[in-house]
Amino acid sequence: MTTPEGGLNYNTGDEPERAEYAGASSSLPEYSAAQPTYINVPRSVLIPKRLFDIVFSALGIAVLALPILIIGIIIMLDSKGGMFFRQKRVGRYGREFLIFKLRTMRKDADSIGNQLTLGNSDARITKIGGALRKLKIDELPQLINILIGDMSFVGPRPEVPRYVKLYTDEQWQVLSVRPGITGNASIIYCDESELLGAADDPESLYVDEILPKKAILGIEYIRNMSLLLDIKLLFKTFSCLFCRKAPRS
Repeated sequence: MTTPEGGLNYNTGDEPERAEYAGASSSLPEYSAAQPTYINVPRSVLIPKRLFDIVFSALGIAVLALPILIIGIIIMLDSKGGMFFRQKRVGRYGREFLIFKLRTMRKDADSIGNQLTLGNSDARITKIGGALRKLKIDELPQLINILIGDMSFVGPRPEVPRYVKLYTDEQWQVLSVRPGITGNASIIYCDESELLGAADDPESLYVDEILPKKAILGIEYIRNMSLLLDIKLLFKTFSCLFCRKAPRS
């Protein structure tokens, strides 16, 4: 069965084999029996948001293309592999897409360990990768994803398919809009990799605590979406770039 715009219902035979996702934990529960439900966002909200995304992602690509190329060359000189890292993520209505990032880990890092980054002490992170991740510079190529319509500047952060398969009926609502480079969850969990790196069981911490909270924050954002809110969250993101402790109560 398909969802709006051709997104997959992950309860059908359309889903890829679980083994495809490197580092999958055998302790994870079986696929959720969730049925996709979505929040109806007015076009009066979606159209200005999309126009903002198109204009500023195009401007960003034009201004940052050369700096990204230079950083990419440094990345390739620093370690074996290409300048970009691409990974399958789940976007609006369950549609899968490839997210673009500057590579911050050693080549084939996805096949070593799991899909969670465990702090700056993660042995897979390259010398330059730690600095790029700290300043979120590795996220800049996602301007391409925004321009072509996979993502938005602000929205729920896109998950890899293996975690989306764990969503409950309510959590599926987080897929009602395009995912974003930043958002409430990205700001609150700006120190996520450090939290996971300090945990005895990072996978359980992410699946049992962080993932559900991110979904709640994403749904809350969708229900209050506006261009003004997006601009506020963008400014808040810039102010949190150097945070080492998440602003959680």
